[in-house]
Amino acid sequence: MQFFSIEDDAISLPRGAWAKSHRLNVRWRGKSITSLSQGQYRAYLFPVYTPAGFAVTTESPVDHPHHNSLWIAADHFHCRLPFATEAYEEATYNFYVNETFQGRAPGRIISASVESTEMSEDHLRMIQTLNWQGPPEWGAPQGRTLAVEARTIDIYPGEVANVIDMRSQLRPTDWDISIGPTRHAYFGVRMAEALRATDGATLTDSENRTGASAITGQVADWVDCSGVVAAGRRAGVAVFPHPLASKAPWFVADWGTLSVNPFGQNRKAIRQNDVLDFAVRVVVHDEDVEGAGIAERYRAFRQELDRS
Repeated sequence: MQFFSIEDDAISLPRGAWAKSHRLNVRWRGKSITSLSQGQYRAYLFPVYTPAGFAVTTESPVDHPHHNSLWIAADHFHCRLPFATEAYEEATYNFYVNETFQGRAPGRIISASVESTEMSEDHLRMIQTLNWQGPPEWGAPQGRTLAVEARTIDIYPGEVANVIDMRSQLRPTDWDISIGPTRHAYFGVRMAEALRATDGATLTDSENRTGASAITGQVADWVDCSGVVAAGRRAGVAVFPHPLASKAPWFVADWGTLSVNPFGQNRKAIRQNDVLDFAVRVVVHDEDVEGAGIAERYRAFRQELDRS
């Protein structure tokens, strides 16, 4: 590629040792943008940088170690399993918390492949195939692969903001599945410590509400979290849900989480040969919400969707 580069993270290990996790580092004209990271339980984007080079998310905070920067996951993941002719029972899995949670052992979202295409000098497309694999269980000692996800990541570097579009298309394998109702889904951002409202950052939405208590449970076109990162410089992250998820109420927390969750109150069934299609735009920006022009960027985003 001429303008972008994608390289494995160099990890120094003793001979014969191997790493459970890995990263693919994405750079544009030599500047770090983000990395496709694979942890023990899920795939996610970390680090995530503004154009000025500030990292604005955290990978595994001590209070919620399953909050992985920019990630997709879901608890209360149900699977309709046959046990006899025309007889079924429901198995429930956890693809969100890293430990057994309310009786559900953790599954893993594992990257199987990544294909990358440089679409233009300022547009990189990465298509990641991920297997949603359940925990070991009786009758399935390796865990069941319950669904396969095609995650399309479009990266657009800029002078004030790096834009990342994430589209997740989740397809069941051999069984019908459903998700929810659950508070632990679906797309999340966990901000760096300096960008928590408890440390002076500002949470703002498209309706001019501020703070977690005012925004959580409400519907808004976008939510932004921004604040001082270093040496008086400001930076932040804004999330624009795709219209497929735009009516879902927000969950945001003053300790640094932004979440778009269409499954908070309702169960969504996805039958074999169907697809769960979900997308967001993430604007990783320098400056505050006004300096980064978040409202104008959202209007441009909707115009793009109307033209497509």
